[in-house]
Amino acid sequence: MADDTEYYEAKFAGSAVSSEQTPLRAAEYVRMSTEHQRYSIENQSDVIKKYAARHNMEIIRTYSDSGKSGLNVDGRSGLKQLLLDVDLKRDEFDTVLVYDVSRWGRFQDADEAAYYEYICKKAGIAIHYCAEQFDNDGSPVSTIVKGVKRAMAGEYSRELSAKVFAGQCRLIEKGFRQGGPAGYGLRRILIDEHGRQKGELKRGEHKSLQTDRVILAPGPKEEVRTVNRIYAMFTEQGMCESEIAERLNSEGLVTDFGRIWTRGVVRQILTNEKYIGHNVFNRTSFKLKQRRVRNARDMWIRSDNAFESIVPAEIFHIAQGVIRERSRRLSDDEMITRLQNLYKRYGYLSGIIIDETEETPCSSAYAHRFGSLLRAYSLVGFSPDRDYRYIEINRKLRAFHPNIVGEVVAGIESLGATAVHDPATDLIHVNCEFTVSISISRHFQTPAGASRWKVRFDTGLRPDVTAAVRMDQLNEHPLDYYFLPLIEFNRHAISLADQNGLAFDAYRFDSFGALFDMARRQAILEAA
Repeated sequence: MADDTEYYEAKFAGSAVSSEQTPLRAAEYVRMSTEHQRYSIENQSDVIKKYAARHNMEIIRTYSDSGKSGLNVDGRSGLKQLLLDVDLKRDEFDTVLVYDVSRWGRFQDADEAAYYEYICKKAGIAIHYCAEQFDNDGSPVSTIVKGVKRAMAGEYSRELSAKVFAGQCRLIEKGFRQGGPAGYGLRRILIDEHGRQKGELKRGEHKSLQTDRVILAPGPKEEVRTVNRIYAMFTEQGMCESEIAERLNSEGLVTDFGRIWTRGVVRQILTNEKYIGHNVFNRTSFKLKQRRVRNARDMWIRSDNAFESIVPAEIFHIAQGVIRERSRRLSDDEMITRLQNLYKRYGYLSGIIIDETEETPCSSAYAHRFGSLLRAYSLVGFSPDRDYRYIEINRKLRAFHPNIVGEVVAGIESLGATAVHDPATDLIHVNCEFTVSISISRHFQTPAGASRWKVRFDTGLRPDVTAAVRMDQLNEHPLDYYFLPLIEFNRHAISLADQNGLAFDAYRFDSFGALFDMARRQAILEAA
């Protein structure tokens, strides 16, 4: 921090304003997640105060978000309060001081960071980044540099997310537990780098040393016996999940969270592979605080027999067979009839309601049988409060993507060029000279009824050309194609309308022909 302080003092030297002028009223915004000590609240505030003193500013208010991620505004009460005070004109300050662009936020869409800054600017309140090398003067140069910094801040989070995920996968494959409660009948055990046990981690406790690891081990004997009783009641006595829950509640037993037993809790015990010692990860994804998705089985990361099992494997597999067979016995009409009865009873449907009702198969069975829960909902006349049609559209477009890739590869090869599709990255390597990424852009309408398409760029792999396929209004067939070079479109995403001006539509084509021409091999006469 000393080096930083010397830099800022040199930067601000000679810029002091006469003390006779009335100080400009300022608010400071500070944020720290779990990053390096350089970004501690105290260090940020120290730099901000020096900046304020050099520019004749008086800090009259502090907005703080400690231990908060900068990926979005969710949970950032300090930033929300600042924006609310600005919007309702309850502010008593003329400017906001922030340590640097990353402290304002590491938004995945750089336009979101600019939007929140624009809210302040529109109210006549300027944002000053105190530790940045550009001047806060609104000049074209500073605006450009600020935009680059916003993109870099978001990219940092994406790169860090990829590194963390890769590290988690390696640890899972080695048999170590990654986050989450142990579950009823199990306990989290802390071990050192040599595999020696250091003790049990209680709920809410975390490891303190980076070299330590966590494994699962059998819990108290009475809990282990209860887990095996649950399997016995299910496989041998033929009791359903709700009956098992009622039996356990009548005996005064509670779950590992101290709650009563429900059908869903019993089912989770009957289906989770950790009870036979398997370590399974990435069944769902919630990266960068985006929408949670359920991953296909081939995307799961697993290590079998990583822990000591508390349920015999043969008993576990018998339970899975019973669950599968129970859903398989019902015809499509029977499943829909039961779902319709459930809808009439509650007037609403959800995955939780379906899973907690004994007479209906589980929600995953409906999703598997009918393609998705939304499809099953539509067959009984239920429409969720939110419009989830985009989920179905995205699923179809994902299935459509390999066809487009195959068409491009075949088209290039037909010209005598080479095109190699890398399944790991989804990039197409053309003639070992440049790379192409295929991006299918879904059509959607704004509240005003205007057509829009969002094209996302792979900022991690940075393909030389992004081939954006715009779909028609029904999202069934390609409408047109944009071939966007990295040198011109080095950003996270762009939004397209029906007409976009020459800056975008100069790259618009009616077919893949222009892309194929880029790959075409030309014969060159040998010079004499």
